[in-house]
Amino acid sequence: MDADRVDPRPVVLGAAAWAGTWAATSGEAAWWAAGAGLAAVLGTAAAVRRSRVWAAAALLVAVCLALGVLRVTQLAQVPLARLAAERAIVEVDAVLAGGSREFAAAGTRPAAWFSGARVTAFSGRGATWASGVPVALGATGDDVAAWRGLAPGTTVRVTVQLAPATPDSGLAAEARARGTPVVIAPPDGLSAAVERVRAGLRAACAGLPPDARVLVPALVVGDTSAMDADLRSRFQTTGLTHLTAVSGANLVLLLAFVRGTLLAAGVRGRWLTAALGATVFGFVALCLGEPSVVRAAAMGLVGLVALGSGGRGRQGVRYLAVAVLGLVLLDPWIARSLGFALSVTASAGLLWWAGRWSGVLSRWLPVPIAEAVCVPLAAQLATQPIVTAISGQISVAGLLANAVAGPLVGPATVLGFVAAGVAVLSVPLASGFAWLAGWCAQGLCWIARLGDALPGAAIPWPASWWAVVLVAVVCLLVASLVPLVFARRGLTVALAVALVATLARTPAPPGWPPARWSVVVCDVGQGDATVFRAGPGEAVLVDAGPDPRLLGRCLDQLGVRRVPLAVVTHLHADHVTGLAALAGRGVATVLTSPARTPASGDAAVRTLVAAGSTRATAEAGASWTAGAVRVDVLAVPILEDVGIADEGESSAENDGSLLLRVDVDGLTVLLAGDAEDTGQERLLRLQPLLDVDVLLVPHHGSARQSAAFLRAAAPAIALVSVGEDNDYGHPAGRTLRLVGETTRTILRTDEHGSIALARTPAGWSVTTQR
Repeated sequence: MDADRVDPRPVVLGAAAWAGTWAATSGEAAWWAAGAGLAAVLGTAAAVRRSRVWAAAALLVAVCLALGVLRVTQLAQVPLARLAAERAIVEVDAVLAGGSREFAAAGTRPAAWFSGARVTAFSGRGATWASGVPVALGATGDDVAAWRGLAPGTTVRVTVQLAPATPDSGLAAEARARGTPVVIAPPDGLSAAVERVRAGLRAACAGLPPDARVLVPALVVGDTSAMDADLRSRFQTTGLTHLTAVSGANLVLLLAFVRGTLLAAGVRGRWLTAALGATVFGFVALCLGEPSVVRAAAMGLVGLVALGSGGRGRQGVRYLAVAVLGLVLLDPWIARSLGFALSVTASAGLLWWAGRWSGVLSRWLPVPIAEAVCVPLAAQLATQPIVTAISGQISVAGLLANAVAGPLVGPATVLGFVAAGVAVLSVPLASGFAWLAGWCAQGLCWIARLGDALPGAAIPWPASWWAVVLVAVVCLLVASLVPLVFARRGLTVALAVALVATLARTPAPPGWPPARWSVVVCDVGQGDATVFRAGPGEAVLVDAGPDPRLLGRCLDQLGVRRVPLAVVTHLHADHVTGLAALAGRGVATVLTSPARTPASGDAAVRTLVAAGSTRATAEAGASWTAGAVRVDVLAVPILEDVGIADEGESSAENDGSLLLRVDVDGLTVLLAGDAEDTGQERLLRLQPLLDVDVLLVPHHGSARQSAAFLRAAAPAIALVSVGEDNDYGHPAGRTLRLVGETTRTILRTDEHGSIALARTPAGWSVTTQR
């Protein structure tokens, strides 16, 4: 058989099973009807074409749909789910699963702890039931400390309040603990042994640098609980996220390293197969055998077919299809998992592309390096459309970062596994292996930080269906050209240099920014940064926080080379930390409120002054002009009124924000920093006439808003600068309702990315980055 010719029948059947199961586990009658319609269409096609394959596909869709609906219905009818619908309070005995997550208190949100669990028994409403259903278990506030450190497999008894789970979650209920748990049984023998190995690994890594200390457990056992948001963000931007969690691609890299090492040692045949099987078994056990781990193991084994096959790995697509069929039948809800979709597409990319590419590249590069380059490249091209749909960006740095990081992943993971095993006998001895793994992991962290710091590390991209389809088409085109490029050493090197050069500049998505933009609210995460065009290459900036990298990229995309005036409404980090992005942009004047607290924020302003900028203190009634922009200071809070004599409290500092009206090209914009309801009403008394075209909703849309202030502003457009999935609950539903009473258009940076207002011949237009 031709090595390039793939039997399509398993692919059709795997896709049919996936589609039928996906529709079934939605829990919605409309999708059930769509699944039945698909089965009917396939059945009709089978009758017309007299095709057994299409007939089998129709049967599979129907069977998977029926089985899935049956499972969903059964789960919804268990006693625990019925009590959850009534939000009952019950006492449960539950076995904790792995992968618990803890979140520190932030803003108005208390500390929280979450974990999966399996309820074995529960009692309430005068009855007791035996069970065995999965739930999401959580605790908040002071109770979190009692849950911290409980090992997976521990059986606890606790009183919980139930709540309904979403139909597509595969859970019987969500359970919020009301009190502290009582341990009624320790983990079983296997769970306890695995936890000893995991704990030994953590102990062996204790002396490593901070980033490596948290990354080694993530590589080995998928433990990302200690990773901070900054490191997570850098790995996401550079396309290295798959390394920080259990994934099929990561297991492929581990298996490839083990396989290459054993082949070099002369191991062949059954012994090689046994060693690779033992590696997978150890991987699953140490990662607690969760569904995501089993999925990764299945996809990893399938992906291994692509390695060392000289391009014949394409025949492995049939095994991938069988794996998909088996997994969705075993766990129907996996069909709706984004992780599953990423694993399938990554494995498909490895099977279809990686083997042939590495065969071409190995003509002039050593085989291990060729495989280390081709495996992540194939996985990224295959998964990029899904990643773009999720994140709204295309990782440019990921191509280079994955290629450079590839040779480090295998050694880091293998040495981490060795450290975990040796730690059971001797932690000091294991620390030596952990030290070696740590240096490889530290290299990955350096790659992520360096790649993330590059201006062109990621391209913001719309997440609409047509934009995602365009990304998919481009990825397929690139994939078709890769063998031709890799066959020519000079061309490969030239394109690699061109890629590095591309990373040195900040790209912009199509249509961004609009040609005649006047105002842009930059997407800088949980903070504010609003840019007003003063002239060619010049802009006035109001607030600059919290991430100088994001602000710098936004200014680069807008072509802002000089900032004649920078205004800081108050000195909190989410409004001032990004001032570092103004270095080298010729900031003439920095305008601030009379407050000088907190000191860390004031230090950021002093840094600009030390670089040659002039600092000015805002006064009520004063106006500042820079090119086409006029900034009117409507109100400056009296420090004694808001309690900022020295350091002050956070709310007092929020209410110490300046009230500004900015005019540019005939458009008026109102900004009030983080002023809360009390501060807004105080500002309103100082300046009762606020009627403007655009309002930047104060304090990122927090719940503490004055209805009178919002009515006085009466904007045609309201903009909310807020971080996606922030810990503060911004923007609050109440605030959105209040703003909606007087505003026709509300746009948010967490949903749309950066937002631009531009003048057109027909008037003002709004353009969003995604």
